[in-house]
Amino acid sequence: MKNRCETLAIAGLLMWVLFAVPVARAQQPPAQQQTVLTKDEQYQISGILRDAYNDVKKYYYDPKMHGLDWDARYKQYTAKIGTMHNLGEGFRLVTAFLSGLKDSHVFFMPPERSNHYYPGYKIELVGNDGFITQIRPGSDAQSKLHNGDMVVKHTGYNLNREDFYDLRHYYSTLAPRPAVELVLRSPEGAERTVVVNSRVKVGKVLYSYEETSNYIDDQDRKSELSNDATRSRIAERGDVAIWKLQQFNLDDGEIIRTFRIVDKHKTLILDLRGNPGGAVDTLKMIVGSLFDKDIKIADRVTRENTKPMLATHRGNPFDGKIIVLVDASSASAAELLARVIQLEHRGTVIGDKTSGAVMEARRYDETQQGGTIFAYEFSITDADLIMSDGHSLEKTGVTPDELLLPTGADLAAGRDPVLAHAAERAGIKLDPAEAGKMFPYVWPPI
Repeated sequence: MKNRCETLAIAGLLMWVLFAVPVARAQQPPAQQQTVLTKDEQYQISGILRDAYNDVKKYYYDPKMHGLDWDARYKQYTAKIGTMHNLGEGFRLVTAFLSGLKDSHVFFMPPERSNHYYPGYKIELVGNDGFITQIRPGSDAQSKLHNGDMVVKHTGYNLNREDFYDLRHYYSTLAPRPAVELVLRSPEGAERTVVVNSRVKVGKVLYSYEETSNYIDDQDRKSELSNDATRSRIAERGDVAIWKLQQFNLDDGEIIRTFRIVDKHKTLILDLRGNPGGAVDTLKMIVGSLFDKDIKIADRVTRENTKPMLATHRGNPFDGKIIVLVDASSASAAELLARVIQLEHRGTVIGDKTSGAVMEARRYDETQQGGTIFAYEFSITDADLIMSDGHSLEKTGVTPDELLLPTGADLAAGRDPVLAHAAERAGIKLDPAEAGKMFPYVWPPI
């Protein structure tokens, strides 16, 4: 089954929450108990690699693969399958195969394990460093971690902007584990090493396509009923509307209702921090509600042609002042919106440099059936996006007009100096501590 959902969503979000079809076979014993993959497992990895090769060759926006010899690369990686020790290594092989394109929106989502691991904390980039920013109540992390701790090392690896997303993909998706070792540095400079245990939840093993379809539908319904973690929120302070847009996942009605509130104010602070992107239609409608003319967001460069991505202006758009907040987790559609605001001289962008993961992709579901359903997914870029200045944001991101970052001490105290500064620019007084409480983080249900 092919799922061709048009999105501008970064892999980062998908790494955490996509494709929840547990597969018992994917849970492997330690490598020393299994020297190489069994014949059945080699067949499974071979099938995944073949699907990756074929789907990219058929759907990738650049048929020349940036000059990469795709056929030769496929033969090279196929020859390595027999040297893998377990399915986890096989999944890493497929990921490494796709990484040759050096494209943020081309990635592999393997079958989930029969056991699901919930670490109970969030690590986010601030500048070039990773910090603990959220801790789930009741988790093992609650007794061992503190907001504002800088993560110096994660399972022995240095944590920095260059390696952050690869490391997160590995430990959250390719090879999740029940416990991880973190080397932490407190805001005061003291270092300590802790082992944090994840909460383990046993999943369901699926044996047929009908079971798989019913399971996915059930998970979708639960997700729709439990979307507080990603819902849009808005606050009003005098002449200022502060809109926390968590994802580009709003329908037309939600956007219209939000702008009815925004239109009552002189300034809009649009908070896109942590926003991983989302639907193209949501992006277009928001852009069209901020300008009194049609706006070309970018040129879509596909394997067939180059066409403009246009946002049609809506009647009576918001004409007040705009301040956009971004951080290192702002990605894809969030980056496009922030950059359009800059290029059109429509407002000011404040915060951290964004992630630089800006392509348009579609998702493709694949399955194999044996004793259990072996279901997996590929994200494949179908368009590069070139801004009106002739540049792509891929790998470069958006540099804010004002670079402003919270410190570890700010995170520890729950302060939000970035939002407080934006409020001051908008002409209102907002204490950093009050700003930090305005949009409390909501943990998704387990």
